[in-house]
Parts: sequence; structure tokens; C-alpha cells
Amino acid sequence: MERFHLVALLTALIHLIGTLVYVARFSGVRTKRLATAFSLYQVISLVAMTANMVQAPLLSLTVEQAISTGRIYQQSYLSDLEHHMRLIMLAATGGTALAGLFGPFFLFLFSRTIFLFERIGSLPAMILSLLSPFNFFQVMRQLCLAMAYLIKSYSRRFTLLRFTLLSFTSPAARFKQCYFPVKLFVINILVVGIWTTGVLSSLYAGALTPAYRTTATELAGIVNLIAVFLDTFLVDPVTAVVTDNALQGVRPESEILHLTFWLILSRLLGTLFAQLLFLPAVQLVKYGTLLLAQ
Repeated sequence: MERFHLVALLTALIHLIGTLVYVARFSGVRTKRLATAFSLYQVISLVAMTANMVQAPLLSLTVEQAISTGRIYQQSYLSDLEHHMRLIMLAATGGTALAGLFGPFFLFLFSRTIFLFERIGSLPAMILSLLSPFNFFQVMRQLCLAMAYLIKSYSRRFTLLRFTLLSFTSPAARFKQCYFPVKLFVINILVVGIWTTGVLSSLYAGALTPAYRTTATELAGIVNLIAVFLDTFLVDPVTAVVTDNALQGVRPESEILHLTFWLILSRLLGTLFAQLLFLPAVQLVKYGTLLLAQ
């Protein structure tokens, strides 16, 4: 398998797991066990952290080999490199879309796992019980139930949509009844766009400035820091308040469902927005690199 294909698969996996945090939050609210839901999600996020640790060196190695062989100075190679970077960002979109499409499937599994962990009381013991050959058919049964829940969820949504279109209630009127945080939606698109393109734009800027490639790569942290600030100050507090209100019964559970949907959609649009941010971010990192080199 070509190295870029492996990186694309790892990127899709990272964004799939990153999107599941919204599903984990909703399952925590539905089961009234938010802390347990986030704790179990941290176990899954270890897979994304491992994939991220492998992804970055593979990309850096590609640029390093191109510099050592002199291919980096060929315009055709730079064009191919940009093409591959955009494919990697497209893989991020695919991973996010997959998590969104199978959201009810993962929600079912999260909820069942939360209650299973509560019954067993030990994470290692729960994992061993799931991996045990004696429980193989039980695990397969839960997966089939989750798939049935997924099909039922989409069937119910399709029936509701058809009823809405045929009834006197217009889709626009039903949309107004939904909880739609406009500012949060827009800011999350920007945050995810910066995160998606941060490392890739820095690596490409390093390819454009081979003499200062290490400096350009390190500037990825500064690019991502912008996203961290926006997420910490403008996204997380809002979602935390809505989640706490839903747990306390101040807000209906449907608002968390709507919030989960809009966050997943904004994350999906953010990965697409990264395609537009890529070249401007490359130029910004390149300018910062040359400025530091003076």
C-alpha cells in the first residue's frame, strides 16, 4: 500500500473517532451517566492518538525523502504533494461522514457498554469479557441489534420527513422548532477547518522552504493553537452548559440530539472548509518561517 493511502486511512480513523465524542456525550445524557460515557470514550480515543502518532512521522518522512533525493525542487512533485494532501483532507471528510451516518449504531453500542461497565465495575475485566471466545456470539448479537437500531432510526426519520412533506407543517416550520446554535455551528466549522489543515499546511510549507523545513513543521503547533483557543473559549463552554441543562431536566433531551446533529454537520463542513484554508495556511506558515529565519 502506498504511504499516502495508509496516511489517508489513519486520518479517516482519527476523524471518525473524533466525531464520536458528540455521540458519547448524547449517550451520556440519555443514560444519565455522562462521566462514565466520557471515560469509556477516552479508551477509544487512545486508538486515535496511536494513529496520530504514526500518521505524522509518515508524512514527515515523505517530505524528508523528497528533499534528500532532490525531487522537492521539481514542480511536478510539489503538485503531486498538494494533490495527496488534499486527498488526506478528503479522507478526514469521509471519516467524519461515516461517523455521522452510523451515529445511531455507535449510540446503541455506547449505551449498552455504559451499562455493561456499570455492572462489571472494571474496565480491564469488561474488555477481557468482550474479547472472550465464550462471549463471541453475545458480542455479535449486540452488533446485529445495533445495526437493526440504525436501520430503524433511518426508517423513522424517513417516515417523519415524508409525513412533514405531505402534511400542512412545512419543513421550514419544523426547522424553526429545532435547536440550532448558529454561532456555535459557524465557529466549529472554523475550528475543525484549522485542525484539519494545520499539520498538512505546515508540512507543505516545509516542502516549499526545504532549508527551514523543521521550523515550518513546528509552526503547525501555532496554527492549531488558534483552533484550541476558539474551541476552549467559544465551543466547549456552550456545549457543556446545554449538556448540564439537559441532565438537570432544564432542557429537553431533543436539544442534545439537535446539538449533536449540528456539531457533526459542522465538523463535516469544517473538513471541507479545510480545502479552502489549505493554500492560505501554507502561505501564512511559509511567511512566518521566512520571517523567523531573518
